[in-house]
Amino acid sequence: MKEMSDRVVKSLGIGRNLGWVSLDARGAAGGVLVMWDKRVLEGLEFEVGSFSISCRFRNCEEGFVWVFSGLYGPSKGRERRELWEELAAIKRLWNDPWCIAGDFNVVRFPAETSNGRQMSTAMREFSSFIDKFELVDPPLGGGAFTWIGGEGGALKARLDRFLFSGDWEERVTGAMQCLLTRPVSDHCPILLDCGEVRKGKSPFRFENMWLRVEGFMDKVKEWWQSYNFRGSPSFVIAKKLQALKHDLKLWNKESLGDVSVKKNAAWEKLKYWDNLESLGSLSEEDRRSQGAARDEFNHCAILEEISWRQKSRALWLKEGDSNTKFFHRMANARRRGNFISSLTIRGIRLSKEEELKEGIGSYFKSMFEDPIVRRPKVESGLFNTLDSLDNDILERQFSIEEVLRALSDLGGDKAPGLDGFTLAFWKTCWPVVGGEVMQVFEELHSQNVIFRSHNATFLVLIPKKEGASDVQDYRPISLVGSLYKIIAKVLANRLKGVMGKLVSNSQNAFVEGRQILDTVLVANEAIDSRKRSVGTGLVCKLDIEKAYDHVNWRFLMSVLEKMGFGPKWRKWIFCCISTVRMAVLVNGTPTDFFSTFRGLRQGDPLSPYLFVLIMEAFSSLISRAEENGFIRGFKATGRRGEGVSVSHLLFADDTLLFCEDDRDQLIFWKWVVICFEVVSGLKINLQKSEIIPIGGVEEVDRAVAVFGCKVGNLPTNYLGLPLGASHKSCRVWDGVEERFKRKLAMWKKQYLSKGGRLTLIKSTLSNLPIYIMSLFVIPRKVRLRLEKIQREFLWGDMEERRKIHLVR
Repeated sequence: MKEMSDRVVKSLGIGRNLGWVSLDARGAAGGVLVMWDKRVLEGLEFEVGSFSISCRFRNCEEGFVWVFSGLYGPSKGRERRELWEELAAIKRLWNDPWCIAGDFNVVRFPAETSNGRQMSTAMREFSSFIDKFELVDPPLGGGAFTWIGGEGGALKARLDRFLFSGDWEERVTGAMQCLLTRPVSDHCPILLDCGEVRKGKSPFRFENMWLRVEGFMDKVKEWWQSYNFRGSPSFVIAKKLQALKHDLKLWNKESLGDVSVKKNAAWEKLKYWDNLESLGSLSEEDRRSQGAARDEFNHCAILEEISWRQKSRALWLKEGDSNTKFFHRMANARRRGNFISSLTIRGIRLSKEEELKEGIGSYFKSMFEDPIVRRPKVESGLFNTLDSLDNDILERQFSIEEVLRALSDLGGDKAPGLDGFTLAFWKTCWPVVGGEVMQVFEELHSQNVIFRSHNATFLVLIPKKEGASDVQDYRPISLVGSLYKIIAKVLANRLKGVMGKLVSNSQNAFVEGRQILDTVLVANEAIDSRKRSVGTGLVCKLDIEKAYDHVNWRFLMSVLEKMGFGPKWRKWIFCCISTVRMAVLVNGTPTDFFSTFRGLRQGDPLSPYLFVLIMEAFSSLISRAEENGFIRGFKATGRRGEGVSVSHLLFADDTLLFCEDDRDQLIFWKWVVICFEVVSGLKINLQKSEIIPIGGVEEVDRAVAVFGCKVGNLPTNYLGLPLGASHKSCRVWDGVEERFKRKLAMWKKQYLSKGGRLTLIKSTLSNLPIYIMSLFVIPRKVRLRLEKIQREFLWGDMEERRKIHLVR
């Protein structure tokens, strides 16, 4: 519409309380209309620019003043820079909390388009604008793209979004943007929901700040020794933990109280004494009161910081460095990112709270049910085996030193399971509870049992990608009970000691002395050698569907037996995996509990090692086929000309197969894959698997038809590193730059102390390129670009408060 009129706006049916301002369209593009309810917002000032409308509002209820900018972004680079300058001028004019929304006509990262283009100048300039004004770019719920175009909807992009400043987010907690149904336009509407996050009754969570309260350990000791329960060691400690929860909640409510309220009260007292001191000298008694108020404020501030750090899961940054606002913001961002407002389950869209809980619970209950199928067994001769000495070491008595060593390896701030107790509780309170813990280990050794309540698990859903809208877009992570986690860690440490004897060289995951980089180096060398030989070949990237979740327990126990694990060890492992009961946490509240009949839990310290042993069956089947001449791999040639045949590489469930461009060999490969599926219960996801041709393969489609997957191309990614890419290419570093900017989109510098920013750069940002630098030499212009991002984050680069970079 060329011009907007009051008559046209009122025809939308909003009513007489409508306020509005518009920017007329230029041709078929560029029009902007901002409308508001005068009963809710009072319009104070307005600025209409070439591409945007900015309105300064006051909330009628509480008087909160903020700025909203609605825009329609130009498609040309020069005009887009004018948009960024236009918005920068608004920030200089009104330095209030700020919210921006509209069609920006540009994306931030290649992943925000369906064709996956490389990082462009326009993308970098957009991210630079967001970083410069330290805006929050919240995740988009309900889908990944907001625009659909091209023939048959082949092109998709996220052109529309909301952005807001950190101080705006502080006033509007729980703000989430989500995708709405696209009725007519090629753009989907997006909604910024500023309501409170729906939240039911949350389970008990042990607060690590309690450990810093004076006299807390004495209270725990008093409570613990007062409990009198009879039964097995597992039963007694479970009942004691249950009773301790009740006493802790009561003590926290009646004695400790809200530390934020107490901190604010102490601050008011401190201000009173400081003001009184400014008028004249204080008496000795007044000085003692002033000192007590200061000590109370500092103590409560530390407790509050510890609490928010625990909620934020920003565990790389230590408490005590005045980063409470940062931890608070990270906790809110984490809660917002994991919140599920609606979800598609088996093709049905669910949005009501009870529907979501019931649908998600039902989905995961069925996923962990094992269909009754008779499966053939694998031969004993396929595997390397343990001897009696290995089993004596695995099944020896548990010692206090061994348990404490395992406990020290576990993070004290990690999210707790159903019991609610963090590992920090067990570490700090070991003098009180350690005796009962060792009795549980003795019970496990003598009776081969674990009390079922210790193995109850919360399942949390972590989105695999931005815009997750289907239940399959979420990764289920298990929050196992803290006592079970200690048991599993002790067993995992023992199992780790024998993995090198059982796992072939084609697997490099979770085996001491082997590294993830080895797998990528060998894969690249194999592909480069094939290219240099001017030969042809095929590389197959296999994706195993729900790898951990679909593990068949009978197959796992059969593999352990064939590998020579003793009966007692096998009973311990079966007890760990078969006594599990689960409930899914949906927006903080659990579904009904259900039992599991297959699968390994992601979050259980034992699971990675057990899964590698399962995949050893696949590796052994491939090696047997190769030994008998049915398949041939690539020959990776070293610098001295020596070569080694590479038929497959495995890193957990990330699988690469290398084969000749030969139909008969492809058929044998297909039979090996089918054989593994039949015996293990695992299944290859053909929609995510791909065959990549090397050299001049003439009939790629025929090869793809044999496997039933799609065609891929080089370069590609494997284990987070480029595969088959030019060593001089700058494009392979786009992913590192994107991860830099995504990290900084969450970690805004105004919330962090200088020490916190420096810690972030050293512990996280500087490590991001190191992994890829193990394989590629970083180009100079990429290095300079990454250094510039780090410098600006450390020293600040706002136009209003530009700082000198003291280190160049």
